[in-house]
Amino acid sequence: MSPTQAARVKADASLVIPRPQPKLLDSLRHAIRLRHYSIRTEDAYVDWTRRFILFHGKRHPRDLGPEDITAFLTHLAVQRQVAPSTQNQAKSALLFLYREVLQLHLPWLDEVTAAKSQRRLPVVLTPSEVRVLLNELSGTMGLLASLLYGTGMRVLEGLRLRVKDLSFERREILVRDGKGGKDRVTVLPENLILPLQQQLAHAMALHDKDLKAGFGEVWLPNALAVKYPSAPRLWGWQWVFPSAVRSADPCAGVIRRHHLNEATLQKAMSVAGRRAAIDKQCSPHILRHAFATHMLQAGYDIRTVQELLGHRDVTTTMIYTHVMNRGGRGVRSPFDQI
Repeated sequence: MSPTQAARVKADASLVIPRPQPKLLDSLRHAIRLRHYSIRTEDAYVDWTRRFILFHGKRHPRDLGPEDITAFLTHLAVQRQVAPSTQNQAKSALLFLYREVLQLHLPWLDEVTAAKSQRRLPVVLTPSEVRVLLNELSGTMGLLASLLYGTGMRVLEGLRLRVKDLSFERREILVRDGKGGKDRVTVLPENLILPLQQQLAHAMALHDKDLKAGFGEVWLPNALAVKYPSAPRLWGWQWVFPSAVRSADPCAGVIRRHHLNEATLQKAMSVAGRRAAIDKQCSPHILRHAFATHMLQAGYDIRTVQELLGHRDVTTTMIYTHVMNRGGRGVRSPFDQI
């Protein structure tokens, strides 16, 4: 290479603009998405990292040590008085930040104290309370609440149902990607077949409207839209409970029609609980507790209930044996025999 060419190559190299380093929170999001964590885990981990940085005066986590993490977790437990599960979630977020994003495999990370989890008995509605509560709901909210009680699904499992997951002939629902990434089959109540078919007709009308407007694509997991380009527009992949409006995808930014927001059902059930004069906190998850308890009271074995709920360990299901409507631990008080 001649001196002139060498000088030209050196000059061209000097013109190369270095790629800016991604921001810390952006790197955190990329690391989470690389591992296919849920969007809610992503939001929670980013939020806890942001709170941790602000708590220490916007210092970079690289400059902080174990005493700083302990001080933050102590603040959450003492000043904020958060639940042990919340404190442990914050700890998990910080451990993920240091290990997977900052690549700091330090021995003191394992020594950070974890909060002791507390085992609480679930709040359960009686059959009469469930009946009164559901009577206070109507329309889509009433159908969705009835479906959660009739199947034992978690609220997000119900909201994320796709058309192809319903099998009216077999009277079953296929729950995809439940807690822990597991699939399972649960029962489809016969009394909800007609309301669900009417809901599908409503969803199909929205889907046809979106297709005519140039939309109609639904979000698909694991790059299925790349492998099957026409799948996002197919009817079988559409949500059973679509949102009334289209919105931007939080990850890709694409305008789509998502499923209903869980906050809508939570608010509707809270209002219905007050109207029904039920003193217990009426959240969508309480219907799952009622399903499990009432199934056990009806005589179904605990293994069957475990499979319907999707519990990994039967001991998780056994907690409902302590809240069945048979008195404390299923015994009669001697006072009732006097």
